[in-house]
Amino acid sequence: MSDPTTASPDTSSNKVDLQLRFRSESEKNQLQLIPELLSAGDAGLEVLMEFLQAHQSTPPNAVVGSAYQALYNANSSTATEFLQTHFPTGVVPLNSERGLDYRPLQQLLAQQDFQESDRLTLQKLCELAGPEALQRKWLYFTEVESLPITDLRTLNNLWLVHSEGKFGFSIQQELWLSVGKNWEKLWSKIGWKQGNTWTRYPHEFIWNLTAPKGHLPLSNQLRGVRVISSLLAHPAWSKDQ
Repeated sequence: MSDPTTASPDTSSNKVDLQLRFRSESEKNQLQLIPELLSAGDAGLEVLMEFLQAHQSTPPNAVVGSAYQALYNANSSTATEFLQTHFPTGVVPLNSERGLDYRPLQQLLAQQDFQESDRLTLQKLCELAGPEALQRKWLYFTEVESLPITDLRTLNNLWLVHSEGKFGFSIQQELWLSVGKNWEKLWSKIGWKQGNTWTRYPHEFIWNLTAPKGHLPLSNQLRGVRVISSLLAHPAWSKDQ
């Protein structure tokens, strides 16, 4: 990548133009501009790096997540070095009350590997619930209440930030409340059921951002709604906590 101090006037001008455009746009339009910045080469990457640095001390949003993903997946040694130096564990704080390592999940979500991210999310929930849950590979609803707020928020923020704000437990909770806690309406709204037919795992689920809002992460409904009901009612999503 060219050094900004030695860049040609045209390159510097192009970068300034891109920077001004990006800063002036709404969050929605910023998300749409990121592919354009990537196609602009070094100047676009520099805009994204400076944007991330400027937002390093603020809670990450969908634009920060998408900017990080763009740099993470760019074929650029400079971008890679920048992220390793300034964001070695990503843009979402990986806080855990139980000492769990969420870096593998962060990496999968940055790569937009949503199917493997979903599998790992369930594994992490089982780890939080204890060795018995980890062995059986699913949760009892009675185990959900004891899941730490800190860890649930870390898991949720990882999904939220790396999905342009489309996926996450908090999104599912918002939708659940918006339909009056009616499960049948929720299943239809998030694409888990079509009419009377459950969406089949894994091939009928949509593992990319074209999925309905709240489509991911998944919960196993074969054992009823008590687990997801406990999860969506967890105090982690309360503004008072």
